[in-house]
Amino acid sequence: MRTSDGVYLAVVEFGGRGTPVLLLHGLMGRATTWWPAVGWLSAHGRVVGVDARGHGRSQAAGPWSTERMATDAAEVLEQLGGGPAIVVGHSMGGLHALALAASRPDLVQAVVVEDMAVDLTGAPDGALADARAWFGAVPQPFESLAQVRRTFGHPRPEFGDYMAECVEERADGYHLLCRVDNAVAIAAEWTRQHHWDALAAVRAPVLLLAAAEGIVPRGQSEKMIEALRGNRFGPYARLVTLPGTGHLVHASAPDAFRLAVEGFLSTTAALRNPT
Repeated sequence: MRTSDGVYLAVVEFGGRGTPVLLLHGLMGRATTWWPAVGWLSAHGRVVGVDARGHGRSQAAGPWSTERMATDAAEVLEQLGGGPAIVVGHSMGGLHALALAASRPDLVQAVVVEDMAVDLTGAPDGALADARAWFGAVPQPFESLAQVRRTFGHPRPEFGDYMAECVEERADGYHLLCRVDNAVAIAAEWTRQHHWDALAAVRAPVLLLAAAEGIVPRGQSEKMIEALRGNRFGPYARLVTLPGTGHLVHASAPDAFRLAVEGFLSTTAALRNPT
């Protein structure tokens, strides 16, 4: 599809019927990283993923702001019709899901946020430069998918599997689909600007899934829940922290991830679909 500013976004249909279930991936990811979860999610509606701009098969064109990328997600839902949607976002996608729910409450009926903060402005100085340097030192092209997995899979193998989904094969080997400079530009906004105001504007039940060893600053998930309690859906805001998990919760603990999400959707079903 084409966005209102002319950028091509790749949309992936995963199956299912009825209520849209929109999947938003993390930084440097793509929609197909959600494959491990789409089988059971299709029981809850029509599951669709979108490659964020600059990722996967979508066009690499800015602006890279949270606001613009949340607007992209809104335009995908408008094209799909049949909403409001259940929106599930990992990391960057979780932030976009919250921004989408805040700016377009008419399009969102429930939100699942997997290991993402609304305030990373306290990130250590030089963290982005370190990330750029690390990725810049990664040898591209990769000779094989096995090399991709070895490069990114320590100490957590699931991250190697995730990144193996985020490359494309060319004549000379495998290349990352997301340019490192674009990813750094996206993350740079997070270190400059918080999004606490988005939480107060959300008008839908929210599940925050926190990793035991994730990226959310200590204590912030609890503060996010308190901020969400300021509207009529506040009693349905839920925080679940999964022990033993890293940033890729849905990959490191797929059964626990499913149990938490389906429990949340079951609990909020009557609220989302009043008779």
